[in-house]
Formats: sequence, structure tokens, C-alpha cells
Amino acid sequence: MTVTHPKGFRASGVAAGLKATGNPDVALVVNDGPDYTAAAVFTGNRVKAAPVLWSQQVLKGGIVRAVVLNSGGANACTGTQGFRDTHATAEHTATVLRGGPKPQMIGPGDVAVCSTGLIGELLPMDKLLPGVSAAARALTADGGGKAAEAIMTTDTVAKNAVVQKEGWSVGGIAKGAGMLAPALATMLVVITTDASADNEVLDAALRESTRLTFDRIDADGCMSTNDTVLLLASGASDVQPTPEELTAAVTAVCHDLAQQLISDAEGATKHVAIVVEGADTEADAVEVGRSVAGNNLVKTALFGNDPNWGRILAAVGTTKAKFEPDRVDVAINGIWICKGGAAAEDRSKVDLTGRDVTITINLREGAMSATIWTTDLSHAYVHENSAYSS
Repeated sequence: MTVTHPKGFRASGVAAGLKATGNPDVALVVNDGPDYTAAAVFTGNRVKAAPVLWSQQVLKGGIVRAVVLNSGGANACTGTQGFRDTHATAEHTATVLRGGPKPQMIGPGDVAVCSTGLIGELLPMDKLLPGVSAAARALTADGGGKAAEAIMTTDTVAKNAVVQKEGWSVGGIAKGAGMLAPALATMLVVITTDASADNEVLDAALRESTRLTFDRIDADGCMSTNDTVLLLASGASDVQPTPEELTAAVTAVCHDLAQQLISDAEGATKHVAIVVEGADTEADAVEVGRSVAGNNLVKTALFGNDPNWGRILAAVGTTKAKFEPDRVDVAINGIWICKGGAAAEDRSKVDLTGRDVTITINLREGAMSATIWTTDLSHAYVHENSAYSS
């Protein structure tokens, strides 16, 4: 139930020595066709890692035959040498795949490159390139799980997802546990489908899917330099779903992976859904949800099991969304502790002892809604991000 579930894909994950732990750190996902169409969404950060800059150029051609990914080093803020190293990685990947047991008609311009890890240091190419060769030798039609393990950094579990449709499917892997904020999050995601679809359809499906999923999780308000979400289509099922069917399936996989990311966020003890209802526009609902999700006073209150609706209302008030303060209602886990901008049900009725929390905010301005997913802010998050470089 992973990225190699759709027909036409092979993957692998190996240990190349990039991580001091000796854990797997190089992954390879290969599209064996017959189609090689692709789409991608990248970080909104103006500071972009070398592999992002490279992969943006690759995607302009609309063809991706392979994705090579490494953890243990972001290759971000590494200057011209970092970009040359990315180019060399793509070149080496193409070379080994051309000479493998299933020879590929592939050049470096068909290879997307993804990296994750510490920013500001060059990758050890003397380890990475042999690791790519080993990953190519290890490619199998059930290797998606190994690839998911190899891209983990501070993740505690590998992240895989599949949606099976009639005669075709969509699968995916992801990594990400910190620097999770909108546009996209510190994530590497590879999504595959054996459906047939042209680049325009894939691009529209992916952008709509990420807008509703990855772009609506926010663990800590921090945006990475390396975020990449790739969608590859092999056409191996010989099924061409409608654009709506494809978008729905890709969205389901993205939602599954996004929820796994937020559930595994660094130091999190709460998985929080912020549901904004009664908004005048969807943009208003998203803005309000993001404001609450990014408010440290709200997040620390949740960590302390404190149903502090005043902090929530104050966060709503920092937005430009259309609402009247004396009409806003707030519920936590179904208990409406704020009605009309003032105290309502007894806050002691709210049970915050569990991991799952739902905050519902009704702006009473219209019919639009949106959900943002976030976490609490714990001692463990502070410790994890202060105890070592990331």
C-alpha cells in the first residue's frame, strides 16, 4: 500500500552513509511507463534548495522517468557547487538506469532530485553517488516501503498511502515532521498513478489536491527550502479517468499523507482540526483557521489541556476576515464555550485529555467553510529543535 502499488513503478531505499545513524538515506522511484507524464508543486519559500531549482527545470519538460531522493542533507544554500552536485546526481542516476537490468531511455533532464536534512552544507558526493548505484540495483516492484523509510529525517514512522479505483490506482510516500506550514510544509512527497493523463490534467489535479491538503496543515509556522510534491503517471493500467475522478483520488492520497504528517509532527501531543464555518468566503475561512493554528498561546493552552476560548477569539481578531466580534461562536470538542463573542457553556465540560481535538469557529457571515490541521506546542518540540541542528 505505497508508491509502488500502481502498476509501472519500481522503487528502493538504501543506506549510503549520509546519516550518522546508518539508517537508509537514499531512495529511488522509477516510472517504467508506457507514459511518463508528471506534475509538481514546490515550496513557496524564496530561498530554494538546489534540488528544487533543478526539478523545476525538469518539470518544464513535462516528463519524469525517475526521482532520486536523499535524506541526511538538504543541499540548500550551497551556492553553485550545490547545483552542480544536483546535476551530477541526476546525471549519475540516468547513467545507472540506462545500464540496469531494465535499461531506461533516460537522460538527466528526465530525473527529478529531492533532498532533505541540514541546510547549508554540501552533500558528501563520494557517498551519495554510490548510494544511487546501490538504489538502482535494489529497485523492485514492491520497494515503495523501503523508499518511504529512506526519506525519513525526524519522522518517527514511514508514511505511505494508496487509493484503489476500478482498474487503476494512486499511491504515495511522504516525509515531514517539522517546519510544517502552509505552502507546502517541509515535505518530500512522491505520488504515482497508473492512470493515463496528460500534463495539464495532472497539474490541475495536483494543485487542487495540495490546496486542500498539504497547504492546510501547519504545525509550527515554519516554511522549508526543499518542499517538493511530485505526481507521476505511468499509464500502465490503460485507464483514463475523468479529470474529476483523478483529482478526487489524488486528493484522497494527499489528505491521507497530510494527516500522517501532522500526526507525526515533532513533539506533538495533540492532533487538532480547526473547522471554520459560516465564513463569507473560503479565503476568509482559511485565513481564520491559519491564524488560530499559528497562535502560540492557543497551542500552549492545548498542550496544557486548557480550553482557553479567549485565546482563540483573540487569534480570530487578528485577521482581515469579515465578521462581527459579538456574533462569533467557538466550540472545543463539541462544547460551545463561546456564543456571540462571550462565555457560554461551562468550559470544564471540555475534555482535552485525548489526542484528537476539534476547534469549531462559526463566523456567522455566510456559507463557506475550511479546515486547517495543526498541533499543540510542547516541551518536546522545543527540546527537539534546540538540542541539535536541523
